[in-house]
Amino acid sequence: MPCNGQCFTVIQIHNLEEIIVMKYIESLREGERINEIYLCKTKQSALTKAGKPYENVILQDKTGILDAKIWDPGSVGIDEFDSLDYIAVMGDITSFQGNLQLSIKRVRKVQEGEYDPKDYLPVSDKNIDEMYEELCGIIRSVNNPYYKKLLSSFFLEDKEFEKRFKFHSAAKSVHHGFVGGLLEHTLSVTKHCDYFAAYYPMLNRDLIVTAAIFHDIGKLEELSVFPENDYTDEGQLVGHIVMGTMMIADKVREIPGFPPKLANELKHCILAHHGELEYGSPKKPALIEAMALAHADNMDAKLQTFTEIIRENEDKTEWLGFNRMFESNVRLTGEKNE
Repeated sequence: MPCNGQCFTVIQIHNLEEIIVMKYIESLREGERINEIYLCKTKQSALTKAGKPYENVILQDKTGILDAKIWDPGSVGIDEFDSLDYIAVMGDITSFQGNLQLSIKRVRKVQEGEYDPKDYLPVSDKNIDEMYEELCGIIRSVNNPYYKKLLSSFFLEDKEFEKRFKFHSAAKSVHHGFVGGLLEHTLSVTKHCDYFAAYYPMLNRDLIVTAAIFHDIGKLEELSVFPENDYTDEGQLVGHIVMGTMMIADKVREIPGFPPKLANELKHCILAHHGELEYGSPKKPALIEAMALAHADNMDAKLQTFTEIIRENEDKTEWLGFNRMFESNVRLTGEKNE
């Protein structure tokens, strides 16, 4: 929803709801004095040319980043904080070499409940709760009792898993690298696969839909949560494809009588969902469902990437340059009515 620099955030403090008007970074202007909460993206100690210590701070919200300085780190009102903390800052907006800069006069680390993370992080423009409910509706439509139980044990019965899945991104960058991105991507791929199953009756709908819902589950462990959203050590060493397959294998062992053939076909679809060995899949698709899933995943990732390119360059008409994912120079389409 467009904010024009200001949005209403409801914060619950001591069982009372307080409506706070947040001033986003994109709306700040030189000469303003602000008293606001931002995410500290980075904090580094430095020295002026005269040898005086100061702090370099980069602040972030969902609209952008802001360079900030603490010129007197040890002064009254400057509390301790670290990178990736949410901090309340009071200071003056100035301009340095054509860019806005905040001179911080007071700062303190804030506590959970004083802020809404969605104000500070890139977030899906779709309703996260509605997307999750739509995904759960597809799960309820699965007929195979073993696949349905497996899906339900994660998505319908585990509230902590639900919370993590709703909040997680699908990537560090490239595509769906935002809060709710993993859910948005999973739902999109699942709906594509559901369409394939209706159009191509030789596809096993229960298998392809289950595989689509699970295909990126390993990203919950491969990537750390926001605001860091970076590769974990295990993610670097093992990767989300294998990690997701292991998560499913562990849960399958808890379901009595789960047929090994069903488990192996599902695990194969997940292991093969990048389509090619050089793209990180341990296996190439050997089942028609695995091939269809790989194409659905690739299509959604590329269309979302192009969508993000369009949003970032919607006012441009010239060629945008070479894109590594598409291996081509790209540009936006002309007006639809031309």
